[in-house]
Amino acid sequence: MATILFIMFMCGFIRSHVSLIDRSMDVEASVALRSRSDFRVSGRVLYKLDLSWPKNPEHFSGQVFGVAVNHVAGLVYVAQRGDNIPKVLVFSTDGDFLQAWNTSTLEMPHGIFLANASADPTVWITDVGSGPYGHTIKQYSPSGKLLQVLGSPGKAGSSLSPLQFDQPAEIFIHSSGEIYIVWVADRGNKRIQVFNSVTGDWLGSWGSCFKEDAPYSVRLTPDQKYMVVAQLNTNQVTLLEAPPVGIIGQCQVISTVQLAEDVKPHLVDLDLKTAALYVAEIGANQAQRFIPVTAAGV
Repeated sequence: MATILFIMFMCGFIRSHVSLIDRSMDVEASVALRSRSDFRVSGRVLYKLDLSWPKNPEHFSGQVFGVAVNHVAGLVYVAQRGDNIPKVLVFSTDGDFLQAWNTSTLEMPHGIFLANASADPTVWITDVGSGPYGHTIKQYSPSGKLLQVLGSPGKAGSSLSPLQFDQPAEIFIHSSGEIYIVWVADRGNKRIQVFNSVTGDWLGSWGSCFKEDAPYSVRLTPDQKYMVVAQLNTNQVTLLEAPPVGIIGQCQVISTVQLAEDVKPHLVDLDLKTAALYVAEIGANQAQRFIPVTAAGV
């Protein structure tokens, strides 16, 4: 009798846990489904959702944290977190799934950036994991071969010799001297801070646009007319008017893309050729593409 009761208990226990897993999967699927149909734009309509990208969204298998675009090769790199899943997925800008990086050298990707697209492209990824490969910045070839590691793997710290990082978040690299200022999404202080890229001098900050939520990522549109900002907790992507060269001024919201609840946009990147906007969404476990409404839209 005791054996029968134990078996009945275990069957109920398993069923309840399977039910919880199913409900969790249903919630994630529901968020992803809503995010591909439920959004609205306030202010000037500059972008619209491209429902055709990607063609194979089923390849998203973890929390999508970052996205980087190679506008020359027409490639989109998507970084995701999770156990026993590829940490980087590669799509074409047309939406085709091309490749998954099954590298064991990435633990918990946070930021991703495509450097030197026109000549010798490489993919830089920040790793905030706490295991033997974490607290580092890694450089990869376009096919996923590890080229170099900055920092001391698995050892958080502030030392310069040896070089150490403590949960490095996002990286931005530029090789030309054309952009003379650095825009930093200072999310803990709910502001964007601006610095001279050569001297490091503080030039100003924008905070009045971020009363409700902090900026999590910031990018400049190819024509340098707008700053694109991801705001995770309010599920928004905001476009601010970029200031004239040499003037920081005050931030002004031009357009807001309000995404569905719990989508949680984390990082953004732009195709420098087409101005298409790619958004990494950790709540919906996917990346989405928004395209300019008109050729002169951005």
